Amino acid sequence: MRRCVVRRAWCVGIAFVLACQARAGAGNGAKTTREFNGQTAFTYIEQQMAFGPRVPNTPGHDKMGDWLAAQLRQRADTVIVQTFTPKTSKGVTLRLRNFFARFRPEATDRVLFLAHWDTRPKADKSANLGQQQLPVPGANDGASGVAVLLGVADALKARAPGIGVDLLFVDGEDYGDFNDSTETLLGARYFAAHLPAGYTPLFAVLFDMVGDKDLQFLQEGWCSEYGRSPTSSVTDRCSRREPARPSPTIMCHCSRRVSTRSMSSTSHFRIITRPKTQ
Repeated sequence: MRRCVVRRAWCVGIAFVLACQARAGAGNGAKTTREFNGQTAFTYIEQQMAFGPRVPNTPGHDKMGDWLAAQLRQRADTVIVQTFTPKTSKGVTLRLRNFFARFRPEATDRVLFLAHWDTRPKADKSANLGQQQLPVPGANDGASGVAVLLGVADALKARAPGIGVDLLFVDGEDYGDFNDSTETLLGARYFAAHLPAGYTPLFAVLFDMVGDKDLQFLQEGWCSEYGRSPTSSVTDRCSRREPARPSPTIMCHCSRRVSTRSMSSTSHFRIITRPKTQ
C-alpha cells in the first residue's frame, strides 16, 4: 500500500506551530519567539465579525471579500481571484470568489492550507429554535479558519518559507443544504475543477471551526493504517513541547491526490496527503 509521506520536515513544522500555538505552557518563565501571533490572529476574527454575517449575495459578504483580497495582496507574492456565479437547484445565482494566495509561486514542492470564508444563511442546527431562521454569525464557523491562515500569511511574509506555500480561501461552502451539491462546497468544487496546471501539492491542511473554547482535534484512522503520517509527527512534537498535557489529535485522510471532502459539524484540522510514487 502507498504510504502518506512528506518530503521535508518544514511542512510538518508549520502544522506543528499551528497545532501547538494555543497549548504551549507559559508558566515556566521561558521566553519563546513565535512566528505565529495568536493575539493578532484573534483580531482578524473581530474584523471579520464587524462585517456581520458573510452570506453570499449580501453586502457583508461583498465587504468581507474585498477586505480579504486586500489583506492577502499585502502579504502574498501572488494572489489569484477566482470569480464564479453558480446557480443553485432553487434558481438562485450566487456571486462567489475564491482567493488563492501564493508564497514562492516558482517553487515545485508546495503545501496547501485552506479555509472557507462564507457563513451560513440560517442557523438551522441551533438548539435554540428561535435562532434557527437567523444567519450564523460565523466567529467559529468561518472566521476562525480565515484568521489562522492570515496569521500564517503574516509569518510567511516576515520569513520566506523553504518551499512553496499556498493559502486557499474558498467561498460558497456553507450556503445551503449539504445534501444538495448545488448549494454547498461550491468554492472547493470550483477550485478542484480549475487547478493551476500541474498542481499537485505534497499535502493540504483544512482549517474549519478551529476557534472553539474547548477545542479538540479528532484523528481518523486512515493514515495509521497505511503507515506513519504527518499527523503523527505533529502530535509527537506537541507531546514533547508540553508533556504535562495530552497532545491534540489531528484529522487525517490519505488519498491519491489532493481532493475536497464534505465538512461535518465538528472541528477540522484535516491533513490530505499526496502519496509517494512507486
